[in-house]
Amino acid sequence: MHFSLESLREAARIVYGQVPATPQYDWPLLSRHAGLTVWVKHENHTQTGAFKLRGGVLYMHRLKQREPDCRGVIAATRGNHGQSIAVSATRQGLRSVICVPEGNNPEKNAAMIAQGAELVIHGNDFQESLEHARQLAAAEGLHMVAAFDPTLVQGVASYALELFAAAGPLDAVYVPIGLGSGICGVSAARNALGLTTDVIGVQAEGAPCYALSYQAGKPVSTPSADTFADGVATRVPVPDAVEMINREVARVVTVSDAAILEAQRLLLSLTHNLAEPAGAAALAALLSERERMAGKTVAVILSGGNADAENLRALFGAGPAA
Repeated sequence: MHFSLESLREAARIVYGQVPATPQYDWPLLSRHAGLTVWVKHENHTQTGAFKLRGGVLYMHRLKQREPDCRGVIAATRGNHGQSIAVSATRQGLRSVICVPEGNNPEKNAAMIAQGAELVIHGNDFQESLEHARQLAAAEGLHMVAAFDPTLVQGVASYALELFAAAGPLDAVYVPIGLGSGICGVSAARNALGLTTDVIGVQAEGAPCYALSYQAGKPVSTPSADTFADGVATRVPVPDAVEMINREVARVVTVSDAAILEAQRLLLSLTHNLAEPAGAAALAALLSERERMAGKTVAVILSGGNADAENLRALFGAGPAA
């Protein structure tokens, strides 16, 4: 998967028709705590509180041009991809059906419904919801929107273009991995700009399918995704994402739920920004490698801010991390 700089900039122009650029800051207190210069890319500042909206806007724009008579779209999600599809489909006048697993984040469920989606609750985890969505797509003649697709990658790459333009030379960028669109978008932008920045992937210890795939050099699934960070709670990697990640990424780091929760607390106290667990995973990984990265200039992607009530109770010490 390769994208020219002009194709990424054209995709970004379409994204900016609906999604303004988000900020990035080098927070002094966070940098002091980490012992190096740390930039934070604030994808928690989009309309849906996550980076995924960028990909959805581009995808629905192109789908409507390509298939003007499309009956509607369907997707599976733990939340942020679904919100992206719901908002983007509604703006294009399309029906959207979103499948989520049992016990999914209730705030994200409510948001998707408010954004125009028909919510279907099915399965014990994301993978089971995905399989059900595929069945419904065939039965109802709906267009299936995968959570990883080249068009989604082009759309979310717009945040990386913003980051690289604003932050100047970066030694590394830490990016959380759910199914891979974010980290592939960062890698695509880095390559198109001709930069040498290391791109470092981050997963939860309890959901390490891409870390295992990186080590094995091929897709490796796991029987479960045991993490409270629902944005990275995947157990079956996408082969195309594995191929690009394994080729372009310096390494994939795994972090514990406890480390993610502590990174959430640090982001809140040192930058006054609320990150959802997946959104804090990149900082957790950087802090686990602070000695290795000492003296460098590094960015972390705060990929989303949609923390639920249970997570907030844990964040403020009123409950467990998981």
